[in-house]
Amino acid sequence: MFDPKLQTPLDDGETALARFQPDRGTYIKAHVMLAVLGGLAATLGLALIGNPYPWAGIVAGVLGVGTRGAYLMKEELAMQWTLTDRALLGPGGRRILLGNIRTARKLGSAVQVVTISGDKHLVKFLSDPDAVRARIDSARGTAQ
Repeated sequence: MFDPKLQTPLDDGETALARFQPDRGTYIKAHVMLAVLGGLAATLGLALIGNPYPWAGIVAGVLGVGTRGAYLMKEELAMQWTLTDRALLGPGGRRILLGNIRTARKLGSAVQVVTISGDKHLVKFLSDPDAVRARIDSARGTAQ
C-alpha cells in the first residue's frame, strides 16, 4: 500500500537499496496483544479497588485498543521507509543520512533508529525486524 504523499522523494542520483513496509499481520498481532494485556491489567486494577464489575476492564481494553487499531490501520500500513545509498527516508519528509545514524536496534516488531544528535525514529510493524536492522547496518558499513 504505497501512498506517494507520505513518502520522501529520492535526490538526483540517489539509489534505493531496500523498502521497508509494515506487515498487516504483525500490526494485528501487536494490537491483539496490547488489547489483551491492557484489558487484563484494567480488570486486575478494578478487582483490586473492589469494583463489583471487574470484567468491564477486559471489555474496555479490547474495545478501546481494537477501535484505535482499526481506525489507524490504513494510515500505519502506508508508512513506508526507503533505504538508499545515502540515507534512510521515512514518511513525512524524514531524511536520515547514513552517517548520522548512531545505532539501529530491534524493539519488538520495530527497528529504532537513533541519530548522533539523539533523534529517535521507529520503523514499525515489521515481519522481520532483525533483517531490517541488519540491512540498515550493512548500508552504514557497520554490519555486526
